[in-house]
Order: sequence, then C-alpha cells, then structure tokens
Amino acid sequence: MPRSQTNPSSSGKDRLMGDVESQGRPADIDFDRPNSARIWNYWMGGKDNYPADQAAGDAVIAVFPGITTWARHARQFIIRSVRYMAESGVRQFLDIGTGFPTDQNTHEVAQEVTPEARIVYVDNDPVVLAHARALLTNTTNVGVTTYVDSDFRDIDRVIGMARGALNFDEPIGVMFMGSLGHVEDYDEALAIVRSYMDAVPSGSYLAHYEAINTDPVYRQALDDFNAEAGAAWGYYARTPEQIGQLFDGLELVDPGVVRLNQWRPNPAKVGNGQNIDVVSMGAVGRKP
Repeated sequence: MPRSQTNPSSSGKDRLMGDVESQGRPADIDFDRPNSARIWNYWMGGKDNYPADQAAGDAVIAVFPGITTWARHARQFIIRSVRYMAESGVRQFLDIGTGFPTDQNTHEVAQEVTPEARIVYVDNDPVVLAHARALLTNTTNVGVTTYVDSDFRDIDRVIGMARGALNFDEPIGVMFMGSLGHVEDYDEALAIVRSYMDAVPSGSYLAHYEAINTDPVYRQALDDFNAEAGAAWGYYARTPEQIGQLFDGLELVDPGVVRLNQWRPNPAKVGNGQNIDVVSMGAVGRKP
C-alpha cells in the first residue's frame, strides 16, 4: 500500500489551494472504515490513525511482518529521488498521490537543495485534505508549496490547476510514489503515466515506485487487505516487467529499476540495508 490514494468515488472537486485553513475539516471522513493513508501512517509509527486503521494494519503485519520495513524504505526512496532530481537541476515537482505529511516531505527535501523549488501536491483523499495545512508550509520565502484537490485520473484538470504554480515549459519532476497501485487495470495506469509525461518538456523526470507481486506471502496479505478495504480502496501489485514498462522512452538513471533499498542507498541512513527483499521496485527516468 502506498502513502495515499485517490478515491474514485470522490465528488470530483478540484482546486488549487494556497491556504486550506479556511476549508475546515471535511465532513465525509469515515473514521470507522480503514483508510490507506492512515494505515500507512500507522506502519510508519505516526499518530494520525484510528482503531479501524490499526486493526487493518495489524492484519497485514500478522501475515507479512515486513510491511513496516517496506514503509521505511519507501520513505527513504522518496527522499533520495527528490534530492537527486533537485541536484540535477529540477526546480518544479508534481507529487501525485501525496499522502500524509511526514518527515522530509517533497517540498522540504527539494527546497533544502534549491530554495526556489515549486511543489504541487495532488490528492483527493479527504483524510489527506484535512492535513494539507501541514503540507503547505513553505520552508523558504522564495519557493512555492501548494495542493491540487483532484483525482489524478482527471489529467487535464490536474495539469490545468498545476499550471497556476508550475511552468510547463521548464522541466518538472513527476512523482507517482505508490499511488498507481490503486489503479487496478495496468493499461490504464500506463496511459496515466504517459499522459502526464507527454505534458512535461524535455529534461523532466519520472520518479515512481510500486509494490511487486513476486512474494506469495505479500500477495496473500494484499488479498486480505483488499477484501477488507473494498474495491474503491483496493491496492494492486505489479510485475517487475510492468514497472519497467512505465519508463519506456525515458533515460533511466543508474541503477535502473531496482528494489527501493538498492536505488542509490545512503549507508548513513538507518534502514537502507541492500540485502533485504523489499516488496517494491522503483526508478527515476529522464525525458530526453
């Protein structure tokens, strides 16, 4: 399961927000039903979760204890990939399926490297929206951090709203960090990625990770989770070949499509052991 998801049953509202304080707390949050963003928060050791989320998270842990390790490796992959893109000259980021704010969010990492970095987060999960105020805190006086409330399947709407903060004539780091797993049909997921990458210019990057279906124990845990979560909130793992295909036409950054803990690991960070079989693969690719 990823940091967050978009909910296909959402009302479809979309807006670019510079200040969500006036929006208030969404009325349609169901705290009695497990939510993937809150479950992810639970696995990460956070406090923004409730008994239903904890029960669902514990059910996965009981079958596949390595899920909490994966969550930490996924966070480290996000940090390393954002830092790589920022150090490579990218000054704009479109983070699709952002999830809860946590330690070292995209804007914090990017603006540490380049203070003028502009970040647009995209999600339409009401739980994430309720916490968006934390995401919208700039770390610099010259950068931009904002949020598009929209289903990422509504590509034209997302891009149209993101244009309020990003210049689509200059390179953009497009990020799908686990969020595509909520798209059950792979051909649809592939078309979504290609549509976003077609919209950005040469020199842009795609940073992406997804769960892989090679571990039978994890597959069972995922089946159990989907049975509990229901179709609207389900999560679907891919084959390693499918993840690689998402980068067709892009110049893969070394070491290519690999397990998350094997992508440019930082030995100084706890939890970056390269010998752990993390059930997720990712990569960063540059648009020529």
